[in-house]
Amino acid sequence: MATVNFRLRKVKESKQPILVYLSLGRDNIFQLKTGFVIDLKDWSKDKKKPLQNNESNKKLFNDLKKLESFIYAELNESQSKGEIINRNWLQNTINDCFNRTTKDENETNLLINQYQYIIENADTKQIKGSSRIGLSENRIKGYVTSKNLMLEFEKFLKKQIYLTDIDNVLIEKFKNWLIKTKQYSRNYSGKQIDNLKSVCNDVVGRGIKINDFVDKIQSFKEYSDDRHIITLSFDELEQIKNSYLSKEYLINVRKWLLIGCEIGQRGNDLLNITKDNVRYTQTTMYIDVKQQKTRKHVSVGIYNEYVERVIKNEFPYKISIQKFNDYLKELCKECGINEQTKGCIVKMIDKNNKRRITGVFPKYELISSHICRRSFASNYYKDIPTPILMEITAHSKESQFLEYIAKPKDKDANANLFLKLVKEMKSNKESQLKAV
Repeated sequence: MATVNFRLRKVKESKQPILVYLSLGRDNIFQLKTGFVIDLKDWSKDKKKPLQNNESNKKLFNDLKKLESFIYAELNESQSKGEIINRNWLQNTINDCFNRTTKDENETNLLINQYQYIIENADTKQIKGSSRIGLSENRIKGYVTSKNLMLEFEKFLKKQIYLTDIDNVLIEKFKNWLIKTKQYSRNYSGKQIDNLKSVCNDVVGRGIKINDFVDKIQSFKEYSDDRHIITLSFDELEQIKNSYLSKEYLINVRKWLLIGCEIGQRGNDLLNITKDNVRYTQTTMYIDVKQQKTRKHVSVGIYNEYVERVIKNEFPYKISIQKFNDYLKELCKECGINEQTKGCIVKMIDKNNKRRITGVFPKYELISSHICRRSFASNYYKDIPTPILMEITAHSKESQFLEYIAKPKDKDANANLFLKLVKEMKSNKESQLKAV
């Protein structure tokens, strides 16, 4: 059964756009701007309508009731004709209800509004290659950042960008602006091109006219030889474990670091672990994690005696990812992780801009929360079958995993591992026969 409701955007501004929400059942939900705005204090969360506390809000209330009735009526007629009900249908229905034409069409054709569309509809957006809907919090933040960058690029061009403007010339200007003017890294610039392509693909999927060149937009990233993979070896982790620390917050960060290097999870997933994630059998301790980015459920067995003791008896207290990153550098400096190492650090160019600077620095300056997952993958590579490590780190392809730890594909590795396992299997069978 179809449902029409209204809601506000999740933003901090007091003046908020009113959205119409049309549900036709599970995984068939559409949400668009109505074209109206309201002060947050004048909105009834319970009734999902404006409070009728003045003449303006009474008119707004009646306009929304009119739109609600109009949508239901148009929906019945369209469904009886077998028409496709999608976002375009809903947008056209809103326009027809209030006789809107040229202005709305022009706004729809603005590239910047397509970024905003994805942000506003993030909670119902279909995940590519999945039956799930709803973008992750970090993905939404990525689109917000990309939108703000595009606004800055438009100021640089001194014009607004329409969907029909996205051709080879514009893309090249955008690349040059990102890399040369803004001095962003190749990886970060490539991600912005990726996000632009995703926005364009979303537009195409909604049947909106756009420049045909968008099919040819290609992303890029830095060369493998230019990447600096920073990890902590088993010896360095042992050095950190055995170092004397007097500051309580560094002792706490050390616990998180050593746990993280044994379970191979991203920083946010690591720091969200509580004792509720710990599970025991008669012989083994497990940590069960639902990864925020992939939403995969991962279980990691703990064999490290120190980590097991910490989890049982001295579980670390929660800190933010920002403090974890800051304290990690201080911790590693205190523990003597100061070998001169080539890598990238983030420095302020001016009061408004941060940039990654490549050079040779004491290793502790290069360490951040990502060291946990990357050290886990690097330290156990070859000793543990790669598919098992990939299941824990949530890499979908072996090529991605090997690039992540900067290791070339070893054609003999799996063959040698296979021979080793076969020998062990035959040896076990022979022992069983002798025992009989």
